[in-house]
Amino acid sequence: MPHESIIEPVDDTSLDLGAQLLAQGKVVAFPTETVYGLGADATSDQAVAAIYRVKNRPTFNPLIIHVAQPAQARKLVEIDPLAQTLIDLFWPGPLTLVLPRRADSPLSLLASAGLDTIAIRMPDHPVALALIARADRPIAAPSANRSGSISPTTALHVEQSLGNDVDLILDGGPCRVGVESTILDLSGQTPTLLRPGGISVEQIELALGRPIALGGNDGAVKAPGMLASHYAPTRLLRLNQSSAQPGEALLAFGPGFPDATLNLSASGDLTEAAAHLFAMMRELDSPPYTVINVTPIPEHRLGRAINDRLRRAAAPK
Repeated sequence: MPHESIIEPVDDTSLDLGAQLLAQGKVVAFPTETVYGLGADATSDQAVAAIYRVKNRPTFNPLIIHVAQPAQARKLVEIDPLAQTLIDLFWPGPLTLVLPRRADSPLSLLASAGLDTIAIRMPDHPVALALIARADRPIAAPSANRSGSISPTTALHVEQSLGNDVDLILDGGPCRVGVESTILDLSGQTPTLLRPGGISVEQIELALGRPIALGGNDGAVKAPGMLASHYAPTRLLRLNQSSAQPGEALLAFGPGFPDATLNLSASGDLTEAAAHLFAMMRELDSPPYTVINVTPIPEHRLGRAINDRLRRAAAPK
């Protein structure tokens, strides 16, 4: 039998339902001016982990955080005068800014892939803004499609790609821009383009009155689609271990490790393990521990992404 469609036309009822689902840690697809986003509560590790599971995303790349107004962004990231100039000119719109994370930011570490920077934007679409406002929380939202497939610009594209793995698809019609947002890194000395998109380099340079750098080849993954190493602990990290010596930490997965320092998921749930990964690594990357030993993780589904992250963290510095 064909499954019942989860596409809903946009009205007060469907927007309220979407906001309720997001508050419950569910994933909701919604339109923006660029492409349809796969949204989840950006402050919840478990909700963000569900995005990676649904997309079958192979690595934990940083996700773009969507806000309904600039004031919401100020609670999450540090906004300097340069960033404020661009926000005033281009928000709402297809410009994502990579900015330093506030020390008291409530955002999930998984959403930022363990980094101290956040990729953030305010979409220029009434449905997206209404949903974020009703949910009353920042929304992490990569494109609403399986990883590696073509980005969706209609609700039907989302359903064809994700099926019933998404809890609700809000149908706001075709996306106006149809390509992803421009990503500009403002966390360093020089504004740097990390991804071209809906706002041109020329528009940005005109606004800033100065040239920007192109690339993002310093080895840091600060935005989606960049191939480089992620946040790595300062401690030595050993993979496929079953125990730890005195002064060392054991980061376990699954049952059978009663003496583990921390356990990503004692029940062996990969979604739970993904949700805990970055926070637990940070917790163990401090005294009194000198080494982080990690027990084996199954190499399937989200386990592939967890292992990819761990292999990067364990690579020689």
